[in-house]
Amino acid sequence: MSDTSAQRNRPGAPGNDSVGEPAEQARKTAITKRGGDAGGRGRTTIADGVVEKIAGLAARDVIGVHAMGSGLSRTFGAVRDRVPGGKPAVSRGVKAEVGEVQTALDLEIVVDYGVSIADVARDVRENVISAVERMTGLEVVEVNIAVSDVKLPDEEDDEPESRLQ
Repeated sequence: MSDTSAQRNRPGAPGNDSVGEPAEQARKTAITKRGGDAGGRGRTTIADGVVEKIAGLAARDVIGVHAMGSGLSRTFGAVRDRVPGGKPAVSRGVKAEVGEVQTALDLEIVVDYGVSIADVARDVRENVISAVERMTGLEVVEVNIAVSDVKLPDEEDDEPESRLQ
């Protein structure tokens, strides 16, 4: 066996498909983002609901977002919010899929009449990505936004506290 073939058969050597340098670097990056390390110090997992809450609060901070969720979920949420001791559902209208190092989000929003939907969607996307990546360390790979309604000025508000504080 020549030196070249001996080097190729070594784990991590270029040309060896087992664990090459790019794969090893990706593994180290994944471990770092999970909050663990190769020394066995443990790992951190983040529940879907945590990411959903962060994204929901970040989306509601954007001017032009009147509410989150579909009409039916907002109606049920408004009833639940009025129950003594009930807490507002900050993750209403948000669905997250969380992996080890990445997350993808689907948001359903209601916008105020008169605002540019494209601008609001862009601002929501930027705010959500910034908040989720800063707080969790996860890479946000996509934020899909569905605008389910427009709040007209003369419509009765079915959600008395549309902005959570």
